[in-house]
Amino acid sequence: MGKFLAIAALLVVFFISYVLLVNKNDDMSVRQKVLKSSYPVFTSLNRMIGAHSLVLDNKSGVKPPTSVYDISVTMNNGQKRNMSDFKGKKLLIVNTASDCGYTGQYDELQELYEKYKGKFEIIGFPANDFEEQEKGTDEEIMAFCKINYGVSFPLTQKSILKKGAGQHAVYQWLTQKDKNGWNSKSPSWNFSKFLINEEGVLTHYFDPAVSPLSRDIIEALQIP
Repeated sequence: MGKFLAIAALLVVFFISYVLLVNKNDDMSVRQKVLKSSYPVFTSLNRMIGAHSLVLDNKSGVKPPTSVYDISVTMNNGQKRNMSDFKGKKLLIVNTASDCGYTGQYDELQELYEKYKGKFEIIGFPANDFEEQEKGTDEEIMAFCKINYGVSFPLTQKSILKKGAGQHAVYQWLTQKDKNGWNSKSPSWNFSKFLINEEGVLTHYFDPAVSPLSRDIIEALQIP
């Protein structure tokens, strides 16, 4: 048993040293570096066991009783934007966090954003809703995303996205059937994704383990 523990301890030290070396120029905590390096394994394991991998599809094309375009949002820099600014393009809405096993999806979201830039939009909604994995200020969140992941898609101010008191109006619309027409599913964890089409219809919900670059999302986008 003692020999096994010694080997396990050496492996942990080796892994942490590797993580720190690979990410030595990143402005991250040790925890964030470990999470970033282990993201591919973490996601693959969750997909294999079916955790956080749900996909919901508005197959009947149900249209919303209320319009998402009537809602305004406050962006990370404090400026107000109307959701109607995104009308005419598909829009992926993601609840984000800096200290999550899925935080590595910032890289994939940015890649997706650049691939379809001009035809498609992403809005990140930072939130501290799950295990307090987004404790930073709006300024710290933006700096973290730009320095470590090169994020250029828009982020909102940190918000409450879970159902209940203070829930952001956009997430009220996304998670209430009487507003969006069909879906009552809330985000199961950080990096859950909601897809809205060019006409303001909620078409899909994707759980966190569904990669932004997955076939599920690429096919749902239907962008040539």
